[in-house]
Amino acid sequence: MKLIAGLTLSVALAVGGCTTSMDKANAENNLSHAHMGHVTTAWSDTPDGKGFLPVAIAEAKTAAQHAGFAASKPNDLAWMQTHTKHVLHAVDPSVEPKGPGLGYGVIKAAAGAAKHINAAAMSDGASQNVAAHSVHVATASQNTVDRAKQIVVLGAQLMAATSAAEAAPLVEQIKQLSDALLAGVDANGDGTISWQQGEGGLSEAQKHIGFMVKGEGL
Repeated sequence: MKLIAGLTLSVALAVGGCTTSMDKANAENNLSHAHMGHVTTAWSDTPDGKGFLPVAIAEAKTAAQHAGFAASKPNDLAWMQTHTKHVLHAVDPSVEPKGPGLGYGVIKAAAGAAKHINAAAMSDGASQNVAAHSVHVATASQNTVDRAKQIVVLGAQLMAATSAAEAAPLVEQIKQLSDALLAGVDANGDGTISWQQGEGGLSEAQKHIGFMVKGEGL
C-alpha cells in the first residue's frame, strides 16, 4: 500500500463545498488520518493525484449526464448507444476506453474509497469516531460500486440491441442507476436516503466522511 510522504492533507469535498486541512505531523503519526486523506484528498494513481472520493463523484456526474442524454431520444438507437458508451467510459474505462470521463472510472474510484476508509478504521490509533463513520462511508461507496457494475451489465445488453424499442427500456434503467450513483435511492420507502446497504450513494459517503473529519478535529 502506498502512502504519500510529506503530504499536507487538505480535504476538498467536491459536493457541498466543505474544505478543511489536516496537520502534516498528525497525519504522519496517525495512519487512520493518512487513509482518510487518500479518500478525500490525494492518491498516487488517480487523475491529478486527487482523492478517491472526488474522482468517483466527478466520474458519476459524467455518467449521469450522458445517461440523461441517452434517455432523451428513446427512438434513436444510434444516439442511445453513443451516449451509453460515454456512460460506460465514466463507470469503467476498461470496458469503454474512449469517452468524456477522467479515464479512471466510478468503480475503481469508489472501490478505492471503500478500501481506504476501511483501512483507516483498522489502523492503529483509529478513534471510535473513525470506526463508526467508516462503516457509513464504506457502505455507501460499495453501494455505488454495485450500481456501477449493474450499469456495465445493462450497457453490454444495450450495445447488443438491434432496435430502439429494445434499447429504450435498458437506457431508462441505466439512467436510474446513474442518477443513484450520487443520490442513492430510498430503498425502504421511508422517505429518506441513508448510508445503509442498498440506499446511500456517493453523496452519503461524502457527508459521513465530513462528519468523520469534523469529529477528528481536523
